[in-house]
Amino acid sequence: MAINTRKSCCIRVGHRHNIPCAAINTNDGSKLLWSEELPYLGVFIVRCASFRCSIDYAKRSFYRAANGIFAKLGRLATEEVILELIMKKMYPSSALWSRGL
Repeated sequence: MAINTRKSCCIRVGHRHNIPCAAINTNDGSKLLWSEELPYLGVFIVRCASFRCSIDYAKRSFYRAANGIFAKLGRLATEEVILELIMKKMYPSSALWSRGL
């Protein structure tokens, strides 16, 4: 199986996380890059001495969408309407139906 080096990267977690590592070559001669963070299922696994995930990108995306809604509405809508719009924007429609919303 071929490894897509444009979408793949390496990360080191453990007490030796800050020691430089040798480059990893694939069968076709390309190299895998070493990274500080690795995206996986919406969170970022961080290079650290112990396993740690960062949700900074998810929080940033949430606040960006919420601020976009607030910028369009201002004080024209009630809190219930604003919260409903945020729920519709944040969750895909299939997730809302499965939760009964």
